[in-house]
Amino acid sequence: MLLTVIAVALGAGVTACAAQRPGPSARSSVETPVALRYVALGDSYTIGTATRAPSERWPDQLVAALGDRAPTLDLVANLGVNGFTSSDVIEVELPQFADLDPEFATLLIGVNDVVQGVSPDTYRANAGRILDALLERLPAERIVAVATPDYTVTPQGSSYGDPVAQAAGIRANNEILRKLAADRDIAWVDIHDISLRAADDRSLVADDGLHPSGAQYRLWVERIAPIVAGLITP
Repeated sequence: MLLTVIAVALGAGVTACAAQRPGPSARSSVETPVALRYVALGDSYTIGTATRAPSERWPDQLVAALGDRAPTLDLVANLGVNGFTSSDVIEVELPQFADLDPEFATLLIGVNDVVQGVSPDTYRANAGRILDALLERLPAERIVAVATPDYTVTPQGSSYGDPVAQAAGIRANNEILRKLAADRDIAWVDIHDISLRAADDRSLVADDGLHPSGAQYRLWVERIAPIVAGLITP
């Protein structure tokens, strides 16, 4: 009789312990954050020329700013190349982009078109072609176009021609890209005004005296990240 009571008690204890242990279903109910495959296209501003570490580049800072939210971004490729024009993006970056299975993309291109004297009509045609190519792979809400900053306010800005003419060209190309993006329901983020602060705040200029510093890119991301978060949040 005593053995029977002990056995029953032990059985009850085992049952109670089993009930307290979380089963597989409890663990599987916790969702793993989804990361969208992010590809950044552009020129020196995208690849972060003269930044002190890759983590200071704005695409990297964007990913960090979004944190562990679900979904977030996984920067699988930064295709930016120093000196690239819109034609270079078409010829070099778009073929790579197509092979990367992208789920999100950003585009910042135009400054070298100004520096190299590419006509506004040619830039307009090229930029439109780039956006259309991105739309062949992604819906509009998975693409963000970013304005070109004004390098003419930097210490080395005058080394690339008449600053007044160059600044006007940058503004013109920004307006072209803005309109092209709007026509395609693609988000546009204007960081041009932020770049102008470098005229009075040299901490916003990289050590080469020309490109944005990580500090300036951080200001960009403060403006870009909320837009991206709104686009990728279900």
